[in-house]
Amino acid sequence: MTTIYHLAPAARWREWPANTPYLPAEYDTEGFIHCSAGDELMLQVANRYYRAAPGDFVLLLIDPSRLTSELRWEQPGDDLAPQFPHVYGPIDHGAIVAVRQMRRAESGEFVGW
Repeated sequence: MTTIYHLAPAARWREWPANTPYLPAEYDTEGFIHCSAGDELMLQVANRYYRAAPGDFVLLLIDPSRLTSELRWEQPGDDLAPQFPHVYGPIDHGAIVAVRQMRRAESGEFVGW
């Protein structure tokens, strides 16, 4: 099983209704749910885009074979960048195989889970 990751604010995840497909507010503007694959790449993305964001974050570990929404691996625009998994629709609760608390250094840098 290849696991993909989605980074979410912990408060949002805690308040999400149980057994309801996950669809963050950003979906309305982005048209898909951003995910990544691989531990190192996940930390790079977290630190590039969310290092200055306040609060706690969780990492949703997703089994792509359990998704009912379309999954596309897409280039973010730079031919040298890796492809990223994008979910075009809600993430089924059953596809989320684990939720991990993200760890941060005092500087705000994400250091793991």
